[in-house]
Amino acid sequence: MGISERKTKEKQELKALILAAARKLFLERGIAETSIRNIAEAIEYSPATIYLYYKDKDEILHDLHNQGFQELGDKMRVLLEVSDPFERLKALGRVYINFGLQNTEMYDLMFIAKAPMNYIEGLQQSEWQEGKRAFDFLMLTVDECIAAGRFAGHEAGPLSYVIWSCVHGMVALEIRDRCKGISCEDPVLIFRDAFEAFIKVLESF
Repeated sequence: MGISERKTKEKQELKALILAAARKLFLERGIAETSIRNIAEAIEYSPATIYLYYKDKDEILHDLHNQGFQELGDKMRVLLEVSDPFERLKALGRVYINFGLQNTEMYDLMFIAKAPMNYIEGLQQSEWQEGKRAFDFLMLTVDECIAAGRFAGHEAGPLSYVIWSCVHGMVALEIRDRCKGISCEDPVLIFRDAFEAFIKVLESF
């Protein structure tokens, strides 16, 4: 390995080290309590070293949110083996929900927090590529459902957005403890029951 290749490898390894430390701190403490300084302390480097790789915390959080989308994407792609598009759609919802419940801080970073979007806006990019890929996967499945005779009178794009919005809302309310104030027989189960009720609505189309 030449000098240039070795330096490139060392840079990649240090960047991976920064991200691993940032992710650990972020998942343990949340966004507000994760700083450039404590990331540097965790890897025993100076904050100045971090700034050689990232211009600010938003850029680090953007890379972490990319990792989250890669993990969610891996779980979603497995469902391509489900031949019935409506069964795949239901499974997608459950995968999405389980991911959100099991990765609450990461879900917050991916779909709620402003930091990754601040970074994208700073680059003057018009598209949120990570979200677009996830949405396109959903829309492909909805489009196949329509082709199979479901959802008569609907277009794939708007209906996909409605589905995503509803399921996202359920996850966001649950992981931020907003279901506790709901007046019903069992607030603990309202989240799961709501998703099954939503599936029944889709089945009625």
